[in-house]
Amino acid sequence: MRLLHTMLRVGNLDRSLMFYTETLGMRLLRRKDYPEGRFTLAFVGYQDEADGAVIELTHNWDTDRYEIGTGYGHIAIEVEDAYDTCATIKSRGGLVVREAGPMKHGSTVIAFVEDPDGYKIELIQRAGRED
Repeated sequence: MRLLHTMLRVGNLDRSLMFYTETLGMRLLRRKDYPEGRFTLAFVGYQDEADGAVIELTHNWDTDRYEIGTGYGHIAIEVEDAYDTCATIKSRGGLVVREAGPMKHGSTVIAFVEDPDGYKIELIQRAGRED
């Protein structure tokens, strides 16, 4: 068994694809419209689906906004340098909601960014990196 993907419902697929591909540097792996169901699925990730877990962006054509709710936490991405990654994300128009720095009660360097629909993405600096 293995983890395949995490699904997020998004209000504007083009805006979300721009964020995940241009701001976070993922690749669009596949996209398919389902006209009879009035929805589109787009899969994005850093590697092919056969090699690791990816994110499924689901756009229901008649819904432009979702309430995230209190149960959702975040997606986590390992980065080489959280400080540099935050600077890059900001330069690409992304929203950093928690600047890079050591986590509370620990030494792991983390940061949080937010996608256009309000989903949180945690950036975790690769272990062993000194800053």
